[in-house]
Amino acid sequence: MMSRSYTNLLDLASGNFPVMGPVRERKRLTRVMTVPGVVSELDDDQANSVNSDVHSSVNQDRIIIVANQLPVKAKRGPDNKGWSFNWDDYSLLLQLKDGLPEEMEVLYVGSLKIDVDINEQDEVSSVLLEKFKCVPAFLPPEIFNKFYHGFCKHHLWSLFHYMLPYSANHGGRFDRSLWEAYVAANKIFSQRVIEVINPEDDYIWIHDYHLMVLPTFLRRRFNRLRMGFFLHSPFPSSEIYRTLPVREEILKALLNSDLIGFHTFDYARHFLSCCSRMLGLEYQSKRGYIGLEYYGRTIGIKIMPVGVHMEQIESALRVADKESRIHEFKQRFDGKTVLLGVDDMDVFKGVNLKLLAMEQMLKQHPKWQGRAVLVQITNPARGRGKDLEDTQAEIQASCKRINEMFGKPGYEPIVFIDRPISLTERVAYYTIAECVVVTAVRDGMNLTPYEYIACRQGVSEPASTSESNGPKKSMLVVSEFIGCSPSLSGAIRVNPWNFEATAEAMNEAISMADAEKQLQHEKHYRYVSSHDVAFWSRSFFQDMERTCKDHFRRRCWGIGLSFGFRVVALDPNFRKLSIDHIESVYVRSKNRAILLDYDGTVMPQTSHNKTPNAEVISIVNRLLGDTKNTVFVVSGRGKESLDKWFSPCKKLGIAAEHGYFMRWSSDDKWEVCGPNSEFGWKQIAEPVMRLYTEATDGSSIETKESALVWHHRDADPSFGSSQAKEMLDHLESVLANEPVTVKSGQFIIDVKPQGVSKGVVAEKVFTTMAESGKQADFVLCIGDDRSDEEMFEIISSAISSGILSSNTSVFACTVGQKPSKAKYYLDDPAEVINMLEALADASDPGSFTDTESDISL
Repeated sequence: MMSRSYTNLLDLASGNFPVMGPVRERKRLTRVMTVPGVVSELDDDQANSVNSDVHSSVNQDRIIIVANQLPVKAKRGPDNKGWSFNWDDYSLLLQLKDGLPEEMEVLYVGSLKIDVDINEQDEVSSVLLEKFKCVPAFLPPEIFNKFYHGFCKHHLWSLFHYMLPYSANHGGRFDRSLWEAYVAANKIFSQRVIEVINPEDDYIWIHDYHLMVLPTFLRRRFNRLRMGFFLHSPFPSSEIYRTLPVREEILKALLNSDLIGFHTFDYARHFLSCCSRMLGLEYQSKRGYIGLEYYGRTIGIKIMPVGVHMEQIESALRVADKESRIHEFKQRFDGKTVLLGVDDMDVFKGVNLKLLAMEQMLKQHPKWQGRAVLVQITNPARGRGKDLEDTQAEIQASCKRINEMFGKPGYEPIVFIDRPISLTERVAYYTIAECVVVTAVRDGMNLTPYEYIACRQGVSEPASTSESNGPKKSMLVVSEFIGCSPSLSGAIRVNPWNFEATAEAMNEAISMADAEKQLQHEKHYRYVSSHDVAFWSRSFFQDMERTCKDHFRRRCWGIGLSFGFRVVALDPNFRKLSIDHIESVYVRSKNRAILLDYDGTVMPQTSHNKTPNAEVISIVNRLLGDTKNTVFVVSGRGKESLDKWFSPCKKLGIAAEHGYFMRWSSDDKWEVCGPNSEFGWKQIAEPVMRLYTEATDGSSIETKESALVWHHRDADPSFGSSQAKEMLDHLESVLANEPVTVKSGQFIIDVKPQGVSKGVVAEKVFTTMAESGKQADFVLCIGDDRSDEEMFEIISSAISSGILSSNTSVFACTVGQKPSKAKYYLDDPAEVINMLEALADASDPGSFTDTESDISL
């Protein structure tokens, strides 16, 4: 029998769940003893989404840091009974506290590195919460193996490092049961967070690819939760990422965060490209901040590489100096030039490529034989699998071959250390190394170069006997595929696959003059010391505060099922248009102005046949039959199409091409509302558009009487957007002296005469009605895109200028729940038609003309 927490995943993951064994219902934490404030119902089948409309009575910010593993170490007590815990001082999660506000409480949620018997879990939870402010998430073994070793390491880790599953044994085919375990594990983490969260006051900071769908679980429960996510691994290009079968589920889950952080611009750019190509989202940069508009929420994109903990490194240097480890290594490698590699044992660190480069350097530059030594430290592997075993065997074979070829008594060119070493021993190696070499073929950040630079700087105490009292110099040979590479401008960057070029770079680095090494070191040290881990966490938290500052001012709704769930955030005054309310106001009014957009408003955007059906014609004519009504269709379409489509509606006013052409009824002639009818500018603009159309597959030009429109909806999203920006600049330049405006819209560039807009149409309708003694006391204005916002905007100025009365009942309505200058919304064109039909039914029968008899379809 599966636990309820597991069966609840059925609404978030598709497919049949494997039987993973029983999961014991664990005792929940007592929240009262830890967090004062509102305690929400935790049972999933009873709790609805929490909108957080009421603030907690206690206003104390706290941050909950959620990661795969807690920053604590555990070991069994004496006689194998009980547990003892202590902080893992080397954990990034613990170090980042230095950058958070001093008064801020920090709570950790994560798993432990050891298995805890199910009967001991409650006691362990209480101890960790009371003494360490840690909340452990206990994953059943069946879920953990499939979650961590399966989906995380086998799928995500490989894919994010550009390893595609070309064959069953290379990266592994997608296994849906591993995805289900990943979802199940994230659900367990979310339950632990929910048990201790105070949603009005807490910040949530989620770390790394293990928990990429956690934001959706939390956002479903707390719509206004302040939540950030930081990815510590690379994010692949869209061409790689799109091969993941659950690509959209993960993207949409991440977009339930408020701030998403990456180490480098490349990783952020790849993520934004995926959002554009797969979800149709475009990002904007404003005052240096990158943001994604997503259903009324602005999701911040943070680019900030993590740093090292300077105090910890300096402390380790003092210990190494005190224990004479530095002196010991100096004696051991006396007369030798030491190159150093410090890497994890995995297939992406390029250790064997480094060994091949060392071999090539000794061949090409015999002067280093007997003098140059590569000390290669490899940390124990965190993954497993045949690929890793093959990599280890390859490294061992290369070490043996190189040492046999170039070694002699008292000299080994490769010193291979494949055991865990302490930080003290590591910093001692850093201190004596002339150069650090990093040849990873793909790596998220890699702090080895930063640690090396800090160690070569040494400590400031004059009494120290370490190299800190001598000249400060260092050299780096780093792969261009690692996250820290962009910030190390003085390093020699290499393509690790080209080991011959890497060999030359290594030779260049250790042959460089000391003065040059000192200059490069000083530049690097200034960056490393000022951009430490505290700077990184402080910067991320400040951006999270900025991004979330309007959370409790806006109205939020959770919509969508499964991983399609998202929160719509709207202005407090923005609400759905009530048909009953508008109908009651409509009946009491005497002079009504009704302005309707066409595409996307009364006609769905997805409809292939754009001709209005009999129902639409009937409703429009019934509205026109009431003499109290002035009805206009205000559209960007040409006048011929609108004239033909609405020919049965004799009294309908039409504004075509965004108001350049306008008429009050079919008996009236078309009036040109633009400032002039000279279109000589088209001879300038059209060749430019044609040039970009020929160069941009999927783009097209729409020629109107008064305007030219370049469409790129069907072009490659990134290329089309890039070309549109370039065209916008180009057209603005060549048309600078022409009486036209050049505007960008949704997948379009529009060139039209100045002074033409839907807002001008609305103002003219209101003015004409007022001048004829029929000032509108009821205004209904409906549209769905940016051009319609001009109509909504003009209404307030019409009231202030007296064209409309301050008592006028205004219903400015946009189609779809999205940010708008309108105060009302309807979900889709079908709802618009229903509302218009209700108004037609409520029209005064006594004021009807014989309009309906004119209908001929």
